[in-house]
Amino acid sequence: MAKKTNAARILDRLKIGYTLVEYPVDEEHLDAVHVASVTGMPADRVFKTLCVRGDLIPVQFAVIPGDGELNLKALARLGGNKRCELVPLKELLPLTGYIRGGCSPLGAKKDYPVFLDEHCLHLEKIAVSAGQRGLQIVLSPQDLLAATKARVGKITAVQK
Repeated sequence: MAKKTNAARILDRLKIGYTLVEYPVDEEHLDAVHVASVTGMPADRVFKTLCVRGDLIPVQFAVIPGDGELNLKALARLGGNKRCELVPLKELLPLTGYIRGGCSPLGAKKDYPVFLDEHCLHLEKIAVSAGQRGLQIVLSPQDLLAATKARVGKITAVQK
């Protein structure tokens, strides 16, 4: 049985149903496409959470399909920023409490704004990190939207 994370506890408190999926961690392959392959889920249903800095919104999360690339200009427009950039990896843990491969849009140190790619609206279930490497939360996109109060838009540039 997987250990409950802050992200899972938030969903429990909100009475949102989810499933925890454990998988073996490979330190060499922490990307969402690899996670999809070891969990048996399609890569467009395993969403990755990227920490981004904008000129107006200093810290925010962009949640996009695992096989996609973030469109920083589209994210900036959606959030009202003039520009956005990925937060350097060395700043991820101090800002969010999460490490690469275990960053979740739920349960960070602070309640940062979340921006979710609209691709999720076409899916019954998606997976996001549960807040630690080796653990994913599978839930409906609508439940993730409710839990994070995310704004939805087309923020993925390319899906492979």
